[in-house]
Amino acid sequence: MNARAGAAALWAGICALAVSGVFPAAAAERASASPPAGLKEAIEQTVADGFPGVVAYARHGERESRMAAGLADTASGERARPDQRFRIASNTKSFVSTVLLQLEGEGRLSLDDSVEKWLPGVVQGNGNAGRAITIRQLLNHTSGIYDPTTEPEFFAPYLERHEWGHVYTPREVIARAVRHKPLFAPGGGWSYSNTNYLLAGLVIEAVTRHSAPSEIHRRILAPLGLKDTSFPLTDPAIHGPHLHGYDLTGRDVTRFSPSYDWTAGAMISTVNDLARFHRALFTGKLLRPAQQRELLTTVQFPDAPAYGLGVQRMDVPCGSEPDTKPISVWATDGGGPGFTSVSLTTADSERQLVLAVNVYDLGADLKGEPPVPRSKGLMKAQMAALCD
Repeated sequence: MNARAGAAALWAGICALAVSGVFPAAAAERASASPPAGLKEAIEQTVADGFPGVVAYARHGERESRMAAGLADTASGERARPDQRFRIASNTKSFVSTVLLQLEGEGRLSLDDSVEKWLPGVVQGNGNAGRAITIRQLLNHTSGIYDPTTEPEFFAPYLERHEWGHVYTPREVIARAVRHKPLFAPGGGWSYSNTNYLLAGLVIEAVTRHSAPSEIHRRILAPLGLKDTSFPLTDPAIHGPHLHGYDLTGRDVTRFSPSYDWTAGAMISTVNDLARFHRALFTGKLLRPAQQRELLTTVQFPDAPAYGLGVQRMDVPCGSEPDTKPISVWATDGGGPGFTSVSLTTADSERQLVLAVNVYDLGADLKGEPPVPRSKGLMKAQMAALCD
C-alpha cells in the first residue's frame, strides 16, 4: 500500500520445502559461497509459517551466497529462484535520495532549497506551504505533509472494484495530500509520508528536465549494471522471471498498477541488484563525502526511527544473552501489494542481507492489521547473516 513496512515487522517469515541453492555468480561478481550457518533453516521456518516463497542474498566480505525456497507461483507450482524479480516498494526511496544527493554534489540544487523554488504552487493551501518545506525535509520525512495512501478509500479502485490497472498520477496524489492540513510544522516532527517522495521525484524532473526514472537509470542502474531493475510507470504486470505476490487469503495480486507509488515505491528489482546498489551506496561509491554524510545523518525526535535520507539506521540483536551486543545496520525496506522485502548492510559494510517474500496484504494493512503471516524466521535470518 503505502509501500512501507517496518524492518522489524517485514520478516514474519520466509520458507519451508527449502530448495536451497547457491547459484552461479555473474561475470562481474565474486564467486558464490555456502550460505551463512542458520540462514537456510531461518528461511525454511518462514515458508513453514505461511509465506509461499522467499529469495535471499547474503554477503560476508567478498563471499556471496544466494538462496531461494518455496514457490514463486502457487498456481503453477513454479519454484522460487534467486534471480526472480519482485516489487521493491519503498526500497525505491534510497534510489531517489541518491539522485538528489548527486545533484547537490554537482551544485545543481541544495537540500535546503524550498519545495516552492522548484515546484511553485504545488504545495499550498490548508496550511501547507511549499516555501517553508525543504528538500531535506522531504527526504527525511520531517515535512509534515499528509499521506493519502493511508486511506482505505484511496485504494478502492483496486481492492473494491478490482481495477488493477487504475492509474493515479503523482500530481493527483499530491493534490489529495494538500487537501489535508499538515501533521505538524515543517521540521517540527517525523511522520512517514509517500507524498514526500512523490514531490522529491518532481524536484528531480524540475532540476534535470528529464524524467525521474531516466535519471535513476542513467545515474545508478546503468553504471552499476543493474539489468534486472526497472521503473514501470503504469504497467500493472511484472515482466521476465518473477515472484508472484499474494495477500493473506492466497489471492494473486501480482498485477497492480505502480502509478500511485511512482518515486515513493514503484520500482522492480532482484535481491542481487538491490545488494549491489546498496553495497555501492554505503561504501561511498555513488556520493561525494559531504553528501554521504547527509545521507547518513538521522533525525532526532522522540519515538521516531533513526531515519536518514531514504535510509534508516537500526540495531539487529545478535543473541538473547544480556552481554550480547546488537549489530548496527543501515536498512531500507518495502511492503506493498503482494511483496515484502528488506535490505540490511552493516555499518562497516562487511555484511549484507537482502530478503524478499511474496506476501503483503494491503487490505489488512489499511485496517491496521498485520499484513503478513507471523514468524520468527526474519529475525533468525538477520542474525544468521549479520552476526558472528
